[in-house]
Amino acid sequence: MAGLRLGPLLRYVDWDTGGAATIWVEADRPCMAEVRCADGAGGRAHTFQIEGHHYALVPVTGLTPGTTTEYEVRLAGDPVWPLPDSGFPPSTITAPAVAGPGRPAPGLRVTFGSCRQAAPPADRRGPHGADALDTLAARLAADPEAVRPDVLLLLGDQVYADHLSRATKRWLAARRDLREAPGAQVANYEEYTRLYYESWLDPEIRWLLSTVSSLHVFDDHDVIDDWNTSAAWLAEMRATPWWSERVLSGLMSYWVHQHLGNLSPAELEADPLYEAVRATPDGTDALRAFAAVADADPGSARWSYRRDFGRSRLLMVDTRAARVLAEDRRAMLDPAEQEWLRDNALDGHGGYDHLLIGSSLPWLMPPLIHDAEVWNAALCRGERGPRWARIGEDLRRRSDLEHWAAFPESFVALSDLIEEVGTGPRAPATVCVLSGDVHHAYVAEPRIPSTARVFQLTCSPVHNSIHTAVKWGFRLGWSRVGRWLGRGFSRHGRTGRPPLSWRRTGGPWFGNQLMTLELAGRTARLRLDQARTGWGRGSKARLTTVLDRELTEPR
Repeated sequence: MAGLRLGPLLRYVDWDTGGAATIWVEADRPCMAEVRCADGAGGRAHTFQIEGHHYALVPVTGLTPGTTTEYEVRLAGDPVWPLPDSGFPPSTITAPAVAGPGRPAPGLRVTFGSCRQAAPPADRRGPHGADALDTLAARLAADPEAVRPDVLLLLGDQVYADHLSRATKRWLAARRDLREAPGAQVANYEEYTRLYYESWLDPEIRWLLSTVSSLHVFDDHDVIDDWNTSAAWLAEMRATPWWSERVLSGLMSYWVHQHLGNLSPAELEADPLYEAVRATPDGTDALRAFAAVADADPGSARWSYRRDFGRSRLLMVDTRAARVLAEDRRAMLDPAEQEWLRDNALDGHGGYDHLLIGSSLPWLMPPLIHDAEVWNAALCRGERGPRWARIGEDLRRRSDLEHWAAFPESFVALSDLIEEVGTGPRAPATVCVLSGDVHHAYVAEPRIPSTARVFQLTCSPVHNSIHTAVKWGFRLGWSRVGRWLGRGFSRHGRTGRPPLSWRRTGGPWFGNQLMTLELAGRTARLRLDQARTGWGRGSKARLTTVLDRELTEPR
């Protein structure tokens, strides 16, 4: 009898016709995976094999728009989900209503965040406090009638390949000598699968991901801290004996566990790699060859993607693998990726009410940090000579100076694109850049002459922590003193003033947290919820709303 090792995850849900979805699973052997819905919808797909593991992405068709239906998963004909006596409500698929004559486009509720280290077992306390995603799942499971997100946006660091739990370190130590590089970090595909088991077999998370559609993008810790921070960093990593296997395994595991589910059934059918992997009894070689080419030539692969949700558009942007690292032409996005972003932002301009740009790294940072990153980029280019260039490279790595500001031309290009999209009679009501990474949450607004309301919405972490000194550093970064210090960096680096100014209009907030955007017509509302635990022994975590704000109210 085939068993279910991981999943199910509800991934793509069709907002064009409302009739289709995809469900991702991992089985313990080759088999036919089938999804059966209570309303008669369903689908099936045979598993494909990668590194001895067996996966399927099941296309579900026949859903009725505007309805919610329960579903079950069968492997080789045997029911494997829902788990017996799980204690959770049935897993469901909600098919969105479809706009038509007399039927306006449905609203969209998006919950997002980043940076989630796996929560410890329920009988243990971990170092990072209550897990916001766990807490959301528990709240929804306790009240099946509660309003759920339409989609979860997981904006990077879904797994931490370089910061492992004690349990995973013990598991690694039983497999190999941790005194040899890369030490207590994952080294290969099999070890990556352990991270996904640890994170997604958490009972609350497993149920939540089975019933709320999720979209993902990677950030550095999905592969390694500071991934692709500079050309010098990359050269040093490629000189080590373990890096090649690490990065190939990171890209392979991300493609299997996260990227595939971001794609629509039509995109999957047109994907030659997906076809090749399914056409052979073992797709490992095909996927490994793809990963090797993607690492050597980032322009050969596209991890970014677009999703339209009625009158709202999401552009999820790869800010890690698509970089140009040569110091004389550094860019967050290579030319093809920049063109893709521009084309998809302007395609059908006037045909959407809200534009969401998902970027794991924030566009607008605390002004002091922004100025420091622009200054650092100038030093590393050699603006102050070779000695300062060496100092700049060291500072870049020690201080994680690698956000949009660290790629000045890319910052300008993104700013110009947002202003272009947001200006004129065809402008959407809002343009929101959704980000994480920086282990705090805030709202920032640029001072640009746009018709649309433009926001940087940053929410991090979902489950992690931040050192007190770093917390105070972020507070300083937003202060008047921080702005004054930033001008000093600008003078030393001869970088001039930023091409635009912005102000913080919410936060900073620290803690494990999630933001939710509610979009309806041309209105937008933002909520920030933090996971907090009571003082008593055995007290349960709860979500506390610390911000509830209209974004589209008049300026």
